[in-house]
Amino acid sequence: MGTHYRGTPRETRALDTFIKLMRASDSVEAELHRHLRNIGLTQGQLAILEALLHLGPMSQQQLAAKILRSGSNVTTVIDNLEKQELVQRIRRSDDRRVVEVSLTAKGRRHIEERFPLHARKITELLAALEPKEQEQLAELCKKLGTRVRHS
Repeated sequence: MGTHYRGTPRETRALDTFIKLMRASDSVEAELHRHLRNIGLTQGQLAILEALLHLGPMSQQQLAAKILRSGSNVTTVIDNLEKQELVQRIRRSDDRRVVEVSLTAKGRRHIEERFPLHARKITELLAALEPKEQEQLAELCKKLGTRVRHS
């Protein structure tokens, strides 16, 4: 269902598009949340572990910027990952103000086992779209995100 707002055609189109974007996003997110729960991760944990796996050790501030989360959220997630011995914090010797976060051996095994399952689930969900449609959606999302960030 689209908007019931009786605005200008431009407003109605924008609202209708927004509603559909949010509903699709919510549906995908809900399914991914169930999937992540089944493989023993939260979205925040997955984001941090995946960033460390693919980008290597980095400060908490860098991690927060990479995964688009607040510093306090990242701190909480890292605290929990550290308790599980999946990540470690190490103060840099060249700048004692900076604490780098890195995967432990256990953490590397943990994410290397789970990330392919996550990638397969996303592939399965996006199979609702043809490959060309996936590419178009990716470009449209990038365009929208870039314009919104710079407005």
